[in-house]
Amino acid sequence: MEHQSTFVNWFRNSSPYIHAHRNRTFVIFFGGNAVTEPEFDNLIHDFALLRSLGVRLVLVHGIRPQIDEQVTGHGNTPQFHHHLRITDATTLQYVKQAAGLVRVEIEALLSMGVSGSPMAGAKIRVASGNFVTAKPLGVLDGIDYCHTGKVRRIDAQAIHQQLDQHNVVLISPIGYSPSGEIFNLSAEEVATEVAIALQAEKLILLTEQNCVSPGDNHPIQQLTTAQVSALLQETPTVPDEVARSLRAAMQSCEKGVQRAHLINRHVDGALLLELFTRDGIGTLISSNAFETIRAATLDDIGGIMELIKPLEQQGILVKRSREKLEMEIGDYVVIERDGLIIGCTAFHPMADGNSAEIACLAVHADYQKGARGNSLLDYLGNKAKTEHIQRLFVRSTQTVHWFVERGFAPCEIDDLPEPMKSAYNYQRNAKVLYKDV
Repeated sequence: MEHQSTFVNWFRNSSPYIHAHRNRTFVIFFGGNAVTEPEFDNLIHDFALLRSLGVRLVLVHGIRPQIDEQVTGHGNTPQFHHHLRITDATTLQYVKQAAGLVRVEIEALLSMGVSGSPMAGAKIRVASGNFVTAKPLGVLDGIDYCHTGKVRRIDAQAIHQQLDQHNVVLISPIGYSPSGEIFNLSAEEVATEVAIALQAEKLILLTEQNCVSPGDNHPIQQLTTAQVSALLQETPTVPDEVARSLRAAMQSCEKGVQRAHLINRHVDGALLLELFTRDGIGTLISSNAFETIRAATLDDIGGIMELIKPLEQQGILVKRSREKLEMEIGDYVVIERDGLIIGCTAFHPMADGNSAEIACLAVHADYQKGARGNSLLDYLGNKAKTEHIQRLFVRSTQTVHWFVERGFAPCEIDDLPEPMKSAYNYQRNAKVLYKDV
């Protein structure tokens, strides 16, 4: 029964993300290593699930290990410069073979519909094509990269047409010139340029390892593009594969892609955990902060009511009607995390112009370990200074010690300014505290 309850709660909590992702365009990159492992079947099943939930899906695959296998298998040594392959005429043949083999393998897996398997009834149509126009990389540092190229243009219209027909688009890291030449491309670059050209909602980069903090080696949950740039400049020890994905994520977000995600593909179900749970499992990159404190708007009232309802039922907060919230919404501040209101408070200035009341301070139960209450209090402290407020008051029944630990001191009811004094509820018998700004 407990297992059933856990599943029901998870499914209910995932529903906002299911609605949010429907009809959105996701570009997903994965390296050639992923295709060679048995766990790739599970990843294919997750791709199929995303498609069944209405996600417009573009898959960009790598082929680096497959090319290396072809090169070394013929007695040659792979040639690289600045982590880019030098593709001579012989290597180009191996590139074409590797791209063809991997593409066919992925198409076959996406075509499965065996009864009793996760793909049963999926009926996924896969579209591939010459969507990428490329040009030669040329000569750099005196090194001729031969048939290694860079993206010149993405045929976004053709890709959108395939997506409009409910097809999954599969793109290999191969580009073509108007004169019919073939170029070997960086798969991360192709994924980035495709995401930008489509103005995709997400670029998802499935990596071989976690993106971790250089200080404590803990996984990084979120970064802004500015933080990514600083990390790459200040930490030369970032693994090359992670650094390439971080640069791809940063570039895409700087050019219009809403969000980019780095996800360790070795964690079973990581793609689903990142997209359909509140905190995810990978590293989220965006142009702006993923979690922000801001002034509330009327659109936030539903989220505020859902947040404070449990606290009202427990008697921790005074009950507030929707009408009262609408009238006082200009006094409210919220913490928004990926579209969800996870914290709020109110700042009610008094008529004397010298004091204000802090009210309705609440943080979602799942986020009370991250000092977000402190952040809300600091926000209001700065707001008070800006508005030349000299003293802050608060009424509390069950969080008195929390406020005392943050510099508030008890005071008498007679010390309250109007209208706090006249509105005081003696039956509730809340403690009164103050703090000078």
